[in-house]
Amino acid sequence: MSDWDLDLRDAEAQMDEAFAAAGDVVLGVLDGTTEPEEWIRSVDYGNTLVLSIDGDLNELAAGFAREVKDMGGELMHFRGFLVVVPPGVSIDTDRLSE
Repeated sequence: MSDWDLDLRDAEAQMDEAFAAAGDVVLGVLDGTTEPEEWIRSVDYGNTLVLSIDGDLNELAAGFAREVKDMGGELMHFRGFLVVVPPGVSIDTDRLSE
């Protein structure tokens, strides 16, 4: 027998909490105060990020842009915002050329 004390009720509650925001549009400020892992996790849960850029975009997105692209997500800079979408969601830019 094992001495593990695994309480699946707590794990299930944490999972429910983590996935509760899945598929949402998350508004935020990209200013370096949020850990890159938090942005990655949010996109991995299926959320779209619309982040107001406060600083140098390349520096601020360096911690998560590659990981988001590697997981199949997309990033686009648009009018002072960084739009980040999860895998399976595409950014339609057709109306921008009109």
